[in-house]
Amino acid sequence: MRERLVHLIDLIFFDLLRQLRWSFLPPLMIYFAAGISGLTAIVGTFFVKDYLGLSAAFLAGLSFWAGLPWALKMPMGHIVDLIWRWKYILVYLGASLIAASLAIMYFLIQKPSLMATYLSIEAWYVVSLLLAPTGYVIQDSVADAMSVEAVPRLDDYGEPIGESETKALHTTMQTLGRFALISGTVAVAVANIILFSGVEAMSENQKAEIYGRVYLYALAIPLISISGVMLASLQNWLKRSRIRSSAGKDGSKHVWQQSDREEAIVPNHWYLTGGAAFFLFTVAVGLSSIPLSQEIVFAGSMVVVIFLMRELLKNLSPEKARMLVGTAIIIFVFRAVPLPGPGATWFEIDVLGFDEQFLSVLYLITSMLALAGMLVLRPLMANRPITYIIVLLTIAAGILSLPNIGLYYGIQNLTAEITGGIVDARFIAIMDAAIESPLGQVAMIPLLAWIARNAPSNLKATFFAVMASFTNLALSASSLATKYLNQVFLVTREVRDRATGSLETAADYSELGILLIIVASLTVLLPLGTIVIVQWSIFKTTD
Repeated sequence: MRERLVHLIDLIFFDLLRQLRWSFLPPLMIYFAAGISGLTAIVGTFFVKDYLGLSAAFLAGLSFWAGLPWALKMPMGHIVDLIWRWKYILVYLGASLIAASLAIMYFLIQKPSLMATYLSIEAWYVVSLLLAPTGYVIQDSVADAMSVEAVPRLDDYGEPIGESETKALHTTMQTLGRFALISGTVAVAVANIILFSGVEAMSENQKAEIYGRVYLYALAIPLISISGVMLASLQNWLKRSRIRSSAGKDGSKHVWQQSDREEAIVPNHWYLTGGAAFFLFTVAVGLSSIPLSQEIVFAGSMVVVIFLMRELLKNLSPEKARMLVGTAIIIFVFRAVPLPGPGATWFEIDVLGFDEQFLSVLYLITSMLALAGMLVLRPLMANRPITYIIVLLTIAAGILSLPNIGLYYGIQNLTAEITGGIVDARFIAIMDAAIESPLGQVAMIPLLAWIARNAPSNLKATFFAVMASFTNLALSASSLATKYLNQVFLVTREVRDRATGSLETAADYSELGILLIIVASLTVLLPLGTIVIVQWSIFKTTD
């Protein structure tokens, strides 16, 4: 028993440390910066609730549009491959867009009257909401390709690394990428707990000052991304210096040239003109008053992505291509399940009395659980099939949705009475925080590692971009399903005129309970049913 425990600890912790590489750090810094983007999430929630009179269905639909820039990864990934030597310029561009988004939100909070003279507050908010993900998708396209490049193909003696060790290294790299992403959310949660300390006793002006300060602090996000680029440039300079210094030594020059060499890439117009046409189509439909515009854009996105996936699969063997399709379908459905929508958070704020600081505590617990889950599951992801991981995560998500449902139906009143007030709503919410853990990030690791191992070296960014676009479209599908459910089961929060205090919309959470039950059921049934169908088809995956 003791030996098995020691072996398990070695697999989870020490084996991870043994596989660390200095070359992993630059892409990890960009992923970490993306994780810190959650610094403004709580402020954004309260800003929308207190300053904007937007419905739950409208906000769910808005999240659909905010997720669409990730479809730009298709042409962006191919551009990264084409201009690989100058790819770092794209990181600077993404950082600029992120900084612009943060600046808009800062001035909306601190100088709303000034901003309103140019555009409405709602319009500024939408602009900011679209700029940020555009910047992140540009940076993410570069970071994904850098994560493949960071895994060495040769050992210290110039010999090719074995397949099993290569698989482990790629799994570790992708795990660390998600780890860095979620570590950013941990740092964010700690910062929010400190910033929102005593918020319940603050005036509206004091809260607005803290909200603005959060957006100023968030400007560190683009700076961290740029720092990662600068570190990568330094590593490349040191690498070239070693090549020059070893030029006269037998074998050394050959080893470095072999590890550095990339195959020539021929531009594929489908990824460029097709991506550009799709972007224009999306904007045109989005700005028009065409009925079902979101559905049209989603359908168009899916057609384009599937076509480009077909083009990419020509670079793989038929067996690998079928396996990749099966894996992508399973993960797509896992990520496409609907969410409760903003009504659940409104209920926690208005009925359960959760404030900014307590929500920060929940986010901290959520992130810590996600980090622990990735560490524990990393050996499984390196040695178990992807279907095994998805089944495990699906069952966990279903079980962890139960406390949230119980809170709506007042289980906290019973548990508080039995335990003398210990197991109250906040205690249960802390337990329930695990459901907010980004299980989708954990599920993506095996797919990303598979792509990193099998993508041609000269198309690594394109492979990542197209496959990530497909799985990220699942989030758009989730947003659409969430919108539909919120239209059927209407949830409203209390809205009062800020000037007169008169009631404009009454709070109504009567249908939230059935909404939570339906979401929990779909969370379990859809992924498990998809796995059964795929594993009985020609797309069966064993990797």
